Amino acid sequence: MTRRARLVTTRTLAVVALIAVGGSMVSLSGRAGQGRAPSGAAGAWTRPVPKATCGRKDRVETALQGQTTLADRMTGGSERSYNCNLELIGQFRGEGASWQMASFDTCAYYGTANGTDQQRKGVVVIDASNPAKPVAATYLDSRPMWDPWESLKVNVPRKLLAAVQADRGNGVDPGFAVYDISVCSRPVLKASVLLPSPVKGHAGNFAPDGLTYYGSQLGVSVYPIDLRNPSDPKLMQVWPGDEAQGRMGVAHDVALNDRGTLLYSAQPSFGLATPPPQLQLAAGARGNGLVISDVSDLQSQKGEARPKVLSSLLWRDGSIAQSPQPFSSKGRSYILFTDEMGAGGIGGAKAACAQDLPPFGFARIIDIADPTKPQLVSQLKLEVHDPANCGAVSPDTSFSGTFGYSSHYCTVDNPAEARFAACSYFEAGVRVFDIQDPAQPKEIAYYKPPAVQGSIPGSNHANRPSEKRTTDWASSNIRWLRRGADTELWFTSQDNGFQIVRFTNALATIGKSMVGHDPIRDLP
Repeated sequence: MTRRARLVTTRTLAVVALIAVGGSMVSLSGRAGQGRAPSGAAGAWTRPVPKATCGRKDRVETALQGQTTLADRMTGGSERSYNCNLELIGQFRGEGASWQMASFDTCAYYGTANGTDQQRKGVVVIDASNPAKPVAATYLDSRPMWDPWESLKVNVPRKLLAAVQADRGNGVDPGFAVYDISVCSRPVLKASVLLPSPVKGHAGNFAPDGLTYYGSQLGVSVYPIDLRNPSDPKLMQVWPGDEAQGRMGVAHDVALNDRGTLLYSAQPSFGLATPPPQLQLAAGARGNGLVISDVSDLQSQKGEARPKVLSSLLWRDGSIAQSPQPFSSKGRSYILFTDEMGAGGIGGAKAACAQDLPPFGFARIIDIADPTKPQLVSQLKLEVHDPANCGAVSPDTSFSGTFGYSSHYCTVDNPAEARFAACSYFEAGVRVFDIQDPAQPKEIAYYKPPAVQGSIPGSNHANRPSEKRTTDWASSNIRWLRRGADTELWFTSQDNGFQIVRFTNALATIGKSMVGHDPIRDLP
């Protein structure tokens, strides 16, 4: 397949589409007029990022950047962690973890898989006031918390934790739960309710002011929930995307700008793959990538107000668009975006490679200074994502199963002035990037949790018999935290549970300027 970009301009319902086959980008503007290729696209960083320089005592990867070799998988070498400028200082494995982690003050909250053999159902509440000995303070077992999938989120200003129930992704008996976490280790249930409309839980997020929670059903709808009274949440509406624009705006996960007036949707496609029946996307939904919608009327709680799609940026070199995170750098606005799969979709690494497309999903940085014209700035590719390395990673795909080395969630150190980003990259572990120049990203650290054998009833990974567990899955949001002289990262991986790592070597003082901005906290 040629890598030369070609421009195709169409005009439909005052929407301009710009398609670049090689770069696989599509920009949709809600305004009429002649389209043009995003100015950041032609010069965007699309190569694997420079590798981190590790410490002498680190246990580093032995092959491609991000790769766990077949030799290590077969000999048990991957049953020890790999690390570069990060070291494990505390862990609570428990019964394993599911997809998501949230945090507040000295506590973390993570979902479990609702496995049949679990001793304790629901969300685990971790007290990490002693980072060397994190402990389970309690468990949240209201029905929506049995497996909240990717919807488990915290709103700091209102001290709320909420989730839409997903029931192992099946969305059976969908509901919504919200807790007061003023005392972080002892959440107080404010409400656990069924939703009156037939929606399935999967992901979601708070508006920054905490007055609205936006639930999302994978690629089908977004549904805002009124939380002005947390004890009496009310479903406001179910939005199936802008149907006139081809169901634009349906989401996997979502985020909002600081004022809560713009909704950033990760709109998923299944790439080259055929969606399984249980994950059918909305009929007519188009493309994979970022969609930006105006939700100012919803933010103002105006009756039957509907979101209005402003723009989108779509691409073919990834699929199952996962998560957008807004951040600022030097006064400019960006989105840090992840794809859960490569261009081939679920299990489609070989199909992607056959078309010279990335076999696994990765993160990318998108300029949204003008929300009507999002532009690609850079891709946070590792060497394992490069189609040129398909031959080297193809032996891994028989072991890496569903997700391989794909991305899932990324978190910046300070959303108001980001310098660094930490991303969960499934079998490639937690990867940390320097993004002080968003157009020139580079890797600075990583930690890959070890493969774990035996029964782990709360892990979605361990509960998939088709997956050969020669690695672990890092899939959660990641918390940056400054504690005294140390900078910590909190995260979960599905077989190893909750973990805390801290920076070492030349990066030990990386967090000096991070004090005082939630979710980053300065603790004694």
